[in-house]
Amino acid sequence: MTVTDTPTPGPLPADDSGSGGESTLTVVVAGVANLAIAIAKAVGGLLAGSSAMLSEAAHSLADTITEVLLLTAVKRSGRPADENHQFGYGQAHYFWAFIAALATFTAGSVFSIFQGVHTILEGEEPGDFLVSYVVLAVAFVVEGISLSQAVRQIRGGARRWRIHPARYLRRTPDTALKAVAFEDSAALIGLLLAAGGLAGTEFTGSPVWDGAASILIGVLLAVVAVTLGRENASYLVGRAAAPRVQEAIRRTIEETPGVDRVVTLYTQHLGPRELLIAAKVDFSDGDADAVEHSAEEAERRIHENVPNVRELFLDPTPRRGAH
Repeated sequence: MTVTDTPTPGPLPADDSGSGGESTLTVVVAGVANLAIAIAKAVGGLLAGSSAMLSEAAHSLADTITEVLLLTAVKRSGRPADENHQFGYGQAHYFWAFIAALATFTAGSVFSIFQGVHTILEGEEPGDFLVSYVVLAVAFVVEGISLSQAVRQIRGGARRWRIHPARYLRRTPDTALKAVAFEDSAALIGLLLAAGGLAGTEFTGSPVWDGAASILIGVLLAVVAVTLGRENASYLVGRAAAPRVQEAIRRTIEETPGVDRVVTLYTQHLGPRELLIAAKVDFSDGDADAVEHSAEEAERRIHENVPNVRELFLDPTPRRGAH
């Protein structure tokens, strides 16, 4: 089944765009870039006496902490299953990504808003604006390079699924990839806001412009943090597969010889690349050997046509006995 708005027969493409190797590279590139930018922004902010620049430094520092947590998410979720975690450690990906969202909110958003309010109320001593402009320009280029790595990964996944990249980003269970894409995009917007605040303060002499830019940066970070936090929380409490994937699973089972229909289908993401499937199936033949053969054939077809299936459970259930 190809992934289009109207499902058609055939296997789904493997969602290897969220593979550990490529996601790790995306996170590492973003982390190194953010650390270098945070240092440069802090120096520029101190020299220029700009709250917006210091807010941007906090923004980049928060993003650096986030990348460390996201790297932890990618690595921890790849651990093999053991006796205590029989479905594996895939959910660790969403836990650490959720913590990363909290870090973005606390280390970036709260500080930026506080710094902006303080600047508006107390004022600030203007410094060297040229240094800040240079730092912002360099940071914009570096952030763009970091974002380009995430965009390449997103476009690769979108091509495999034959959908628009924006739709893929919205649907992918790889929340580490989402975090890098959202945070780098927010970083570019934040840089423009900081530049606007600096320019306003330079031409008017009023610190209100710089303070307002700092507050807007904080609000932007809060929006990103809340969005990512909600996304990861959804997977932590047991998010089902996308509707088109569920339709592929249902069709694959129902097209298996000996299957009458799928009575009930349950799916849950155990991790970015791990899917749990449980289904109540009405088999055509009530003979035990025939049911066993049909179930084995359905399982083979699912593993062939649907990517990333970790666990599969089929429960023979007559239609009249379904809830």
